[in-house]
Amino acid sequence: MNFLRGVMGGQSAGAQPSGAETIQKLCDRVASSTLLDDRRDAVRALKSLSKKYRLEVGFQAMEHLINVLQTDRSDSEIIGYALDTLYNIVSNDLEEEEQDDLEEENSQKQVDDLGRQFTEIFIKQQENVTLLLTFLEEFDFHVRWPGVKLLTSLLKQQGPQVQQIILVSPMGVSRLMDLLADSREVIRNDGVLLLQQLTKSNAAIQKIVAFENAFERLLDIVTDEGNSDGGIVVEDCLLLLQNLLKNNNSNQNFFKEGSYIQRMKPWFEVGDDNSGWSAQKVTNLHLMLQLVRVLVSPTNPPGATSSCQKTMFHCGLLQQLCTILMATGVPADILTETINTVSEVIRGCQINQDYFASVNAPSNPPRPAIVVLLMSMVNERQPFVLRCAVLYCFQCYLYKNQKGQGEIVSTLLPSTIDATGNSVSAGQLLCGGLFSTDSVSNWCAAVALAHALQENATLKEQLLRVQLATSIGNPPVSLLQQCTNILSQGSKVQTRVGLLMLLCTWLSDCPIAVTHFLHNSANIPFLTGQIAENLGEEEQLVQGLCALLLGICIYYNDNSLENCRKEKLKQLIEKRIGKENFIEKLGFISKHELYSRAAQKPQPSFSSPDHMMFDHEFTKLVKELEGIITKAIYKSSEEDKQEEEVKKSLEQHDNIVTHYKKVIREQDQQLEELKQKVNTLKSQNEQLQTAVTQQMSQIQQHKDQYNLLKVQLGKDNQHHSSHSDMLQMNGIQPEEISKLRQEIEELKNKHEALQGQLREKDSVIENMKSLQSETGTTEHSSQIAASAGLEQANELRRELEALRIQIQSQSSDISKLQSEKQELLQQMNTASVPALGDSSAITAAKNSELEGRLLQEIKELKSEVKALSEEKALLKQHLDSINSTVAVLQDEKSKLHQEVTESKKEQDDLLVLLADQDQKILALKNKLKELGEPVEDEDDTESGDQGDEDEDGEEED
Repeated sequence: MNFLRGVMGGQSAGAQPSGAETIQKLCDRVASSTLLDDRRDAVRALKSLSKKYRLEVGFQAMEHLINVLQTDRSDSEIIGYALDTLYNIVSNDLEEEEQDDLEEENSQKQVDDLGRQFTEIFIKQQENVTLLLTFLEEFDFHVRWPGVKLLTSLLKQQGPQVQQIILVSPMGVSRLMDLLADSREVIRNDGVLLLQQLTKSNAAIQKIVAFENAFERLLDIVTDEGNSDGGIVVEDCLLLLQNLLKNNNSNQNFFKEGSYIQRMKPWFEVGDDNSGWSAQKVTNLHLMLQLVRVLVSPTNPPGATSSCQKTMFHCGLLQQLCTILMATGVPADILTETINTVSEVIRGCQINQDYFASVNAPSNPPRPAIVVLLMSMVNERQPFVLRCAVLYCFQCYLYKNQKGQGEIVSTLLPSTIDATGNSVSAGQLLCGGLFSTDSVSNWCAAVALAHALQENATLKEQLLRVQLATSIGNPPVSLLQQCTNILSQGSKVQTRVGLLMLLCTWLSDCPIAVTHFLHNSANIPFLTGQIAENLGEEEQLVQGLCALLLGICIYYNDNSLENCRKEKLKQLIEKRIGKENFIEKLGFISKHELYSRAAQKPQPSFSSPDHMMFDHEFTKLVKELEGIITKAIYKSSEEDKQEEEVKKSLEQHDNIVTHYKKVIREQDQQLEELKQKVNTLKSQNEQLQTAVTQQMSQIQQHKDQYNLLKVQLGKDNQHHSSHSDMLQMNGIQPEEISKLRQEIEELKNKHEALQGQLREKDSVIENMKSLQSETGTTEHSSQIAASAGLEQANELRRELEALRIQIQSQSSDISKLQSEKQELLQQMNTASVPALGDSSAITAAKNSELEGRLLQEIKELKSEVKALSEEKALLKQHLDSINSTVAVLQDEKSKLHQEVTESKKEQDDLLVLLADQDQKILALKNKLKELGEPVEDEDDTESGDQGDEDEDGEEED
């Protein structure tokens, strides 16, 4: 400011310079001064004057300031001053001054125009905006922050023009996205505000920002700031997210596929104590709920909405929203927005609708959430906005949900009503609201019940069974009759409009309901009377709805009642009302302003209860029926007959079409099965083709090998070579054949040797038998025969075991030979295919000759194997006979042992007796000698004794 004082102090004290003159001098200094310090001081002075003398600084200094930005880029301080000055010129933010309301309004208009004009001057040269984008890349705080504020102000003043310049600028949007990564919160937060202005109503920039990882960065900021408990930064991030996602299907799909919906769940985690919410938290949570609604809005493509709805259910977001819905202490506006959000999350999604039907309120006893919400809807003490939200939630629950519609209607039927009265059902609440004294409750209950019947002819017929007890002592009346009774009593317009919408929805496309309605003779006179009267503007809407109801009774009339046939009803209209008047009254509906508002979107949003007249789904029904009824009124009886015939033919045609559709479905199934079979056959064919190709390649290799060997061996030994080639082709060498033959010869020799050994053993056995017959002569010879027989039996056993082992080895060799024979046959068969297909007649003859030889050899091997098996059986028989002979010999041996022991015992007894006799004889001889008797000589005695000893010796032997 010292420089400013010097400039202004150069004038005389009596003549103070004006602001314009001072600014002009400062501009001259900026333009002409060669010293950077002088230019910097002049720009600083212009900055200080730019707020008070905005107009003068803007017109005189803007060009010089832009020149400073272009020439003095190396000095960050002067660049910062220049950017701040330009921001003060362009921005419309006024200093707070005490002004009257009128003066303030006029001043604000002038300021807005001034800022828009300066913005146009600045962006007239697109290079200025491009230059400003380069300053945003500077890390210096005094350059980057003023640049962010200036660009934000430019976007506020001339958004579409600046957006287009940034869009065509190279890396323009990417430079701005770097602001979200700045560690300085001031720049980051102002960067969020800049991106808010940049992404307004520009889908191309929204897509670029989204694909520059904006979702990830913004959600990180929201999480770091504390989610719903965060400050104003969270609010700015949520507003930017709404800009990126609203009405942008590409970004919504990218948001869903990037799994960012799952990151929204922690936003709605609220505690048990919900008292004392700050205003900022309410604002943040409100924006978060709106962001959820952006993803599942009914205006989005159905496929995208359905996908987001399913994702919200699977990640637990819907469950979290229902928790807030049933929580206590939640502010009213948050509860209302939560109800609207849950409504659109479940709308048309069966899995979400089923879950919502299972939610219970934390009460004692627990009540379904639907019942609790309906209690709020029919309670006139609840806020009007909340009641509208509950109605929207109920409508979304029933939208394309025949299961839910059936459950609601079933609570009205006599068989399912709780006789104890302990619990209140949804049907009872709707009936109570339908016939209460509050017109808003009447309208809401009528519309809710109409949605339960929407596009469901079965439930329309079932609802005819509902009986109501009006008063004690009077018989019950049907729900249809009670609605017409209240309608004829002249209640409020809102109540009558609701009941007429219910009746129109109920009777449309349901001839049985039309018949029940016409059965009451007072209904048609009442409708014609209402239509024929000339009433005020308020009653015109009721007249139009009565005309619509009467037209439905004509169009959907099945002529089952003689007094209320189509033709008679038309004649009645022509006599009492007039066709033109009837059509005019019918047109009152679609021409009404409230009808146009309701037709715009499904959510019922009314500025006041008095404007609550039409339902969105009902406007669709009116649009569908208005033209049909008009045509039906002007049709003659002949045309009606023709139409009936056409309807019958159409029904027949529909039946035929249905039949053919069924046939086509069956044929489609058969075709699908045949396609699967064709695919399997194709795959098998491909596999077989590959196998054939491999075999052909192998055959070609074999042919090449065959031709090569044929050339090498020569023509002289052609026969031998062909034989060896065939064997080599099959993987068998002639040496292996010779080895096999040698082994067969060896086995034959061994077999003959074994037969010789068996013959020898047979002779030995015969000798043993002959010896056994001779064993009865003496004891010594029997012992020798037994011992010899035992040894020979043991030797025979050992030899038989050896023979068994040899026979087993021979059988294994025989099995090996048989397997080799089978391999030879297989290889001969595979080798014979190329030879038959491709070789000459001579080669085929040689191959057949070779095959004959091999078959002959195989037959010989078979005969040899058969002979060996027979000999093996004979050897087994010999072995069995030898075993029986050995058993007989063992028995005879045991008998001989027993006889020998007995003979020894008898011999010992005889020896003892002989010794006693000898003693007696000697004693007798001595006595005889003493008596003088003659006694024999000793020689005679010895000779006699010797003879006895000889006899004894022979017995022992």
